[in-house]
Amino acid sequence: MSSKKMNFLKFLMAFSLFGFLSAAMAQEIASEDTPGTTSSGAAFVQPKDWAIRTEENVTVLSAPENDLDIVVVEVGAAENARDAAAKAWAAYAPEAGRKVRLATPAAPANGWEERVSLSYETSPAEQATVSALALRKGDSWTVLIVNGSDATANVRYGALSLVQDALRPAGYAREDFTGKTAHRLTPERIELLRKFVEDAARELEVPGVGLALIDQGEVVWEGGVGVRELGSSKPVNADTKFMVASNTKGMSTLLLSILADEGKLEWDQRVVDLYPSFRLGSDATTNATLVRHLVCACTGLPRKDWAFILADPGAPASITFDELAKTQPTSNFGELFQYNNPMAAAAGYLGGHLAYPDMELGAAYDKAMEDRIFDPLGMNDTTFDFDKGMKGNWAKPHGLDVDGNVTVMSNDFNYAPYPYRPAGGAFSTTRDMAHYVQLELSKGIGPDGKRIVSEENILERRKRGVQVGENVWYGMGLFDEVHWGVPVVTHGGTLLGYHSNWYALPEANVGAVILTNSDPGAAMLRPFLRRLIEVLYDGRPEAEAQIAAAAARLKAQAGARREDLTVPGDPDVLANLAGRYESPGTGTITITEKKGVKWIKAGSIEAPLATRANPDGTVSVVSIGPGAINVEALVGEEDGLRTLTIRDSQHKYHYTEVQ
Repeated sequence: MSSKKMNFLKFLMAFSLFGFLSAAMAQEIASEDTPGTTSSGAAFVQPKDWAIRTEENVTVLSAPENDLDIVVVEVGAAENARDAAAKAWAAYAPEAGRKVRLATPAAPANGWEERVSLSYETSPAEQATVSALALRKGDSWTVLIVNGSDATANVRYGALSLVQDALRPAGYAREDFTGKTAHRLTPERIELLRKFVEDAARELEVPGVGLALIDQGEVVWEGGVGVRELGSSKPVNADTKFMVASNTKGMSTLLLSILADEGKLEWDQRVVDLYPSFRLGSDATTNATLVRHLVCACTGLPRKDWAFILADPGAPASITFDELAKTQPTSNFGELFQYNNPMAAAAGYLGGHLAYPDMELGAAYDKAMEDRIFDPLGMNDTTFDFDKGMKGNWAKPHGLDVDGNVTVMSNDFNYAPYPYRPAGGAFSTTRDMAHYVQLELSKGIGPDGKRIVSEENILERRKRGVQVGENVWYGMGLFDEVHWGVPVVTHGGTLLGYHSNWYALPEANVGAVILTNSDPGAAMLRPFLRRLIEVLYDGRPEAEAQIAAAAARLKAQAGARREDLTVPGDPDVLANLAGRYESPGTGTITITEKKGVKWIKAGSIEAPLATRANPDGTVSVVSIGPGAINVEALVGEEDGLRTLTIRDSQHKYHYTEVQ
């Protein structure tokens, strides 16, 4: 490494440690989530176990690891959001010198009249998260800075969400519908919701959306807006199949509830007593894991999706347990929210094994779901079979290309989670998902009036576990949330080109399903919940502004990403790549040429290559296939061999050339 690069990295390390060393000396550590106020009276929450120090208008919250700060700076007057953020950094860490990569406005919320998110340039080797949120009330600005280790930010996701959600200007009182009676979903109110979805899809450029609405146990509207495929005239309707991704988790824990009714398991049984080959990377965590912990996101096992994204295809269901045995916890058991897909997959496969112990794990799970959930609920078009899912009336996935244009995609990438399908591999329809939400609202009674699962065991899944944010907790494959005083049971799903959510509002006895066939569809889901609550409780109109801000943000993000990349890639960098790389225990990467363009094949990702020049002088190669998931690999050399290194927030996948 050149001396210039070395000095630059030393500077970055010195800057990164600046806030944390001073924060480490703080004496005030919260024994529980503790409300506080800034010098101007803005309300915030100090998360449990986090330290706090305050100097004039700067409040620094430091993670227990002492390598991550959340900073609230009362700036006061500023010309605009960028100026406010610059003044905040000058007050907190004047040595920063970070370049703003992107500034995007968000809709007004939580009493703030203007909100702007700013991201800053970082290099892969830093493994850093650096951002600011500039908030204005009247003429005064408050800035929230997040600065430090990306790994800790991932582990402490719940604390970051809590601080951001709870930050409000002095004197602000949130809208609260506690105890109020919801309106019925009359035809007029149904049309307001349908029109909102139609307009949002148009503004976000989402080709097709499936929608269902439930009131007092009955489906009062189901159908769709838009088309199954861009350029096609085939409409989305109630029977159009989408991949519903992680919405599958709640169905898998529903299977466990039914098996608990059958006496085949108890929630507080150790998993190793039911499935002796179950192992995690820690013996203590293995032995402490009860059935209820498999989908609690609370065991300390980190998210590790790149492990199956980068894996060579064709793995059996048993790979789930192999992967878990290699995964070490990165937080204490029961302490923090960490979403882990293989753990959720293990829950489903355990259920399948208990139902049909003589069958292969995947086949047993598929049959158990069919026999105990899909058939009894009349979910006739719900399947894990890709051949069935992609025949007839199905919505193709869409994403943004490298220039930010919506385009239809292949569904090949979405085979990647198939070995882990209890965590997110189902195809379903709006009609079928409405039946599932009816079951959640009725606490176990199917649409035909027959009880499918006991009230006790379906509700066991909703017991609040680890906190995810302000008034948000995770149960077993379900989120238990309270929004504006309204309890909401929900879960969402994300795969390449598919984003969806279902909502059950138990007090109102209202439910909804929304399925989309495009990556920008993700930006529609939370505004839809807000619009639903506005319609039910005469809430202030905020959802439409959220959609407009999201559309602008997506365009800005696409533009910033394109600006970061050299397309076609730097020819000198691409010419120096090896043809094949291997990473033990992960898989292979191949570099080929198609019609004069370099392509990468890494597990489920296959796409043309661009290059990115990083601020520290290093270079990355970046796949530029359409869609929200692309791979970035840092180009390097080790012991005379060429290398590629891919990182997620807590793991490194290191590939070495094969000679």
